[in-house]
Amino acid sequence: MKAPTLILLVRHALTATTGTVLTGRAPGLHLSDDGRRQAAAVARRLAAHPKIEAVYASPLERARETAAAIAKARGCAVRIERELTELDVGAWTGRSLRRLGRKREWQVVQRHPSGFRFPGGESFVEMQARVTGVLARLVERHPGVVVVAVSHADPIKAAVAHALGVHLDLFQRIVIAPASITAIAYRSQSPLVLTLNSMDGDLAGLLA
Repeated sequence: MKAPTLILLVRHALTATTGTVLTGRAPGLHLSDDGRRQAAAVARRLAAHPKIEAVYASPLERARETAAAIAKARGCAVRIERELTELDVGAWTGRSLRRLGRKREWQVVQRHPSGFRFPGGESFVEMQARVTGVLARLVERHPGVVVVAVSHADPIKAAVAHALGVHLDLFQRIVIAPASITAIAYRSQSPLVLTLNSMDGDLAGLLA
């Protein structure tokens, strides 16, 4: 039986606007001081995993900076994969989450995301297809090894929902914290979600 590929999905570490602003794909957003400490901590956790073959990242600065800390600890380069990028929220980019929460459409985002497209941006369905597609390509590119992919909360949640066979309309029930690690083993059968939103602890035993 062919060995599975283990994808370690890492959400980027904290920025100054995490949790307050819908930043989307806005450029120029870097890790905060706390975020840099988080990135260093997740890099130390992953440095202990001997089988990591590659580190990929979304092209956005906050993801690249998180991935850089991981790659430096392993002595390798970061590979940029544009389809790991954040959901394109279009005209809502940079808007306050508190204000967006008052909009009628926000209830659709939370309860029926499969039926929503951000004005001038991407739909959740398109985002999920994009992310699961790039993960499938990474699995094909790196059979039977471990790969780190640094991305964003919604893409990781969408990948988890797909792996679990959960409808996209339920994906908002999944929590992915900054600098957390989610592990999915992609096998010839169905994928296995091995750990979700992990913030501490040893990962070396995954797939042991």
